[in-house]
Amino acid sequence: MKLLQLILFFCSFNLLCFSQTIELQSFGTGFSSPVEITHAGDDRLFIVEQAGVTKILNSNGMVNATPFLDISSKVGSGGERGLLGLAFAPDYTTSGRFYVCYTDNSSTSQPNSIIARYTVSANPDIANTSETILLTISQPFSNHNGGKMAFGTDGFLFISTGDGGSGGDPGDRAQNTTTLLGKLLRIDVSGATYSIPVSNPFSSSANGSNDPRPEIFAIGLRNPWKFSFDKSNGDLWIADVGQNAYEEINKVTGYGSPGDNYGWRCYEGDNHVYNSTGNCPAGGFSATIRPVAEYPHVGSGCSGSVTGGYVYRGSTYSSFVGKYFFADYCTREVGILTDIGSYQWSMTMQTPNITHGWTTFGEDVNGELYIAGGGNVYKITDANLSTSETDSFKFKLYPNPSKESIFIDFDNRFNDVEFVSIYNIQGQKVTDISKPFKKVLNISTHNFKSGIYFLEISLKNKPKTTKKLIIN
Repeated sequence: MKLLQLILFFCSFNLLCFSQTIELQSFGTGFSSPVEITHAGDDRLFIVEQAGVTKILNSNGMVNATPFLDISSKVGSGGERGLLGLAFAPDYTTSGRFYVCYTDNSSTSQPNSIIARYTVSANPDIANTSETILLTISQPFSNHNGGKMAFGTDGFLFISTGDGGSGGDPGDRAQNTTTLLGKLLRIDVSGATYSIPVSNPFSSSANGSNDPRPEIFAIGLRNPWKFSFDKSNGDLWIADVGQNAYEEINKVTGYGSPGDNYGWRCYEGDNHVYNSTGNCPAGGFSATIRPVAEYPHVGSGCSGSVTGGYVYRGSTYSSFVGKYFFADYCTREVGILTDIGSYQWSMTMQTPNITHGWTTFGEDVNGELYIAGGGNVYKITDANLSTSETDSFKFKLYPNPSKESIFIDFDNRFNDVEFVSIYNIQGQKVTDISKPFKKVLNISTHNFKSGIYFLEISLKNKPKTTKKLIIN
């Protein structure tokens, strides 16, 4: 065991040891169609369910019995409709404000996308149910609703909208600046309703014409199913779902330039013409944002649908830092983009140890990454730092990573346990606990230094069982 620790210790400072193979570890279960994961500046994760319910997933993997917010009576859900976005205000700790994007239940074929503000109640785990609707966007079809929301470092709220649906953007809406469809919007929500940042490309229209729409920040998106800001430098990443040939991932420095054109429906992917009629830019493809990555569909049916993620800025997995993680709903793969310089990114795709139709990523307050699919939330970890576990004894260890304490659930086999030991990365024993044990053992990690540890379970007449433990 100590040899393994020393190998991992060496590799943690030598990136050549890492092959960028990820491993998904179960973090929370029992959700219904999770479509968003976010945080409010603390160690809670907020899991948005498509039907209109938002639940709190705590750092120990437990889900609060009472939802944080339930607006299912207002939400029209099914297909690509539902409660699709949640963003906490930068001053949430003082204002208690947060924002949601959902499709209403006015119609199953032509719903409205609603941008609304809510507030938290006196109980920090439960929101007030009254809403203030800020913006209503009519949808000509039921699909391509976008719905991701996030605050930029400028304090303004960014909202992604799809092109209105059907297929091929039949209304040529993504390039039309008189509609909010197929756009990235940016609004100032610091007031009672919302106002227009003066640096928006069409901010002068806010004086009354609404032609073009002043809420628009960028145009030419098909169905941007998740965007994110790099928490290190503020760069904007947008994953835009393709029509039937290519999926694309876009990156711009900062937020890009007001009025950026991402190309749809004229182009999809990297300079592939889709439909050059209508409102295509005079400068052709060179006048649009070029994707940093694309990948083609292979086969028929559901052969490609990109789910955007995040650039890893956590501290647990050094080999992940600066890499962009994304996934594909259809192929069930997880992808990684690595910066190789000169605006070039290398792409790797892999089938992880657990597979689902991936619907969303999430980033916690520390920059660690999560992914959701099949009603479950998983933490993304580096498989090169995993240790094997014998089949003779299974136990649950949570939370992992840990800050203050860990819990070990032996289930009903606690009588088989002789010793519980924790070793640091140098192979030194830092904790040793002997009998008697109970079903769930709580161990304080408050005085542990941040880093990688190994939890070893010694059993009666059986091989020892080891799990990796991360202390933040």
